[in-house]
Amino acid sequence: MQAHVKSLNFGYKTDLTKLKIKYYNCFASFMDKHTISLDNGKGKIETVTAEKIVIATGGRPTYPDIPGAKEFGITSDDLFYLKSAPGKTLVVGASYVALECAGFLTAFGYDTTVMVRSIFLRGFDQQMAQKIAAYMESTHTKFVYNAVPKCLEKQENGKIKVVYQVGEEEKSEEYDTVLFAVGRSAATKSINCEAAGLKVEKNDKIKVNPYEQSNIPNIYAIGDVQYGRLELTPTAIMGGSLLAKRLFNKSKVLMDYDNVPTTVFTPLEYGTVGLAEEEAISRYTEKGIDIYHTQFKPLEWAFNKTAERMGYVKVIVVKKTNRIVGFHILCPNAGEITQGISIAMKCGLTKTQLDQSVGIHPTVAEECVDLHITKAEDPNATKTGC
Repeated sequence: MQAHVKSLNFGYKTDLTKLKIKYYNCFASFMDKHTISLDNGKGKIETVTAEKIVIATGGRPTYPDIPGAKEFGITSDDLFYLKSAPGKTLVVGASYVALECAGFLTAFGYDTTVMVRSIFLRGFDQQMAQKIAAYMESTHTKFVYNAVPKCLEKQENGKIKVVYQVGEEEKSEEYDTVLFAVGRSAATKSINCEAAGLKVEKNDKIKVNPYEQSNIPNIYAIGDVQYGRLELTPTAIMGGSLLAKRLFNKSKVLMDYDNVPTTVFTPLEYGTVGLAEEEAISRYTEKGIDIYHTQFKPLEWAFNKTAERMGYVKVIVVKKTNRIVGFHILCPNAGEITQGISIAMKCGLTKTQLDQSVGIHPTVAEECVDLHITKAEDPNATKTGC
């Protein structure tokens, strides 16, 4: 993996050189709203000025404020730098990063436990999140529910003792590796935003307007440093590309932060675009929407007699307009399907148009065009036959 990342970075540097873009491998910090200090880490500091400045420093994983967390725990950033196998692992958190890491560690054969404080996949559709957790539990990932770690202690045998709280009860367990996936913070603390007059929120993020501008008009922010926006790499790339075109190519196209597709790469992939069920009910009320759904067994699982695994798909439809405002699917290769559906939703996809589309047999995607039972009619709708 490290070799792959290095090759990507080398390619980016090469492209910058070809395009005659000056690249500084330095740590940047503000001196004022037009001036940047560049520190190469080897004693050389220089300054550059610019009419416009874009902050795209991304985010970094955070640690909980408990004894031993930073001394004995790691984050997802560290996982691929380990010199030895992680062994028995505790993953603290229930974000998509936490569940993805736990999923592949279990698949590699490691004894893996996820410590969940409250809910799975905060911000995502909660029915889908619960189905992912149930699937992972059935495929040997362990879960400790309603628990928070209190401290980490290194033992004489080299293992890490985790003391944690479950309700009123205090418990402990030893692990070889403890991985924290409890959230990320924007990497803005050390770039001296104050010198430029930038307003930074409590979570270190920067509020921007629809043009990606901060409170200082010549300073823009893109990606994970934006306050209240999606923390997704493709979103940042698209936002940056559109900003460049507006600044230098007379474009007027703004980034659309609605209907952004994404996939959670848990052992059972979860593809989604548009509103979660909870959001749709809040926005349109339960009487204003229909939710079409079905459970199904992908053909590639049909001959697997070791587990009763089921896929699931649902679409959320506004009754008044017939417009699809939410799509959710759990199945192998969910991301590939979701990308196609997201394009259609960008074009205003209706349930009627979905119904009139011919399915490709025997793909998982054909289940998306054969949805005729609502949750209200049958909460446990299941596809039978082909």
